[in-house]
Amino acid sequence: MPDDDRVFKALADPTRRFLLDLLFARDGRTLTELESELEMSRFGVMKHLRVLEEAGLVVTRRSGREKLHFLNPVPIRLIHDRWIDKYTERHASALADLKAELEE
Repeated sequence: MPDDDRVFKALADPTRRFLLDLLFARDGRTLTELESELEMSRFGVMKHLRVLEEAGLVVTRRSGREKLHFLNPVPIRLIHDRWIDKYTERHASALADLKAELEE
């Protein structure tokens, strides 16, 4: 599966977006910390984290016996640059041109 497809799949689920929001608020959380914020089983949270890891949105690091989860915003930025930014640029510049013209 191409990287963009994995990122879109990962972002399509509200639980996974919530996990990303938690990691954005405070990086380096354990599975137990993330699980405590959700009303689902530990196994369910692990499945969601696996999808996020496969998409490159979450990276992990072992610290002793703990596995810490960190947000990787790079794939989201690449999606933004490829799929959002190029479509909004024309509209934003058109609005800026309209504003300048109306002010004259």
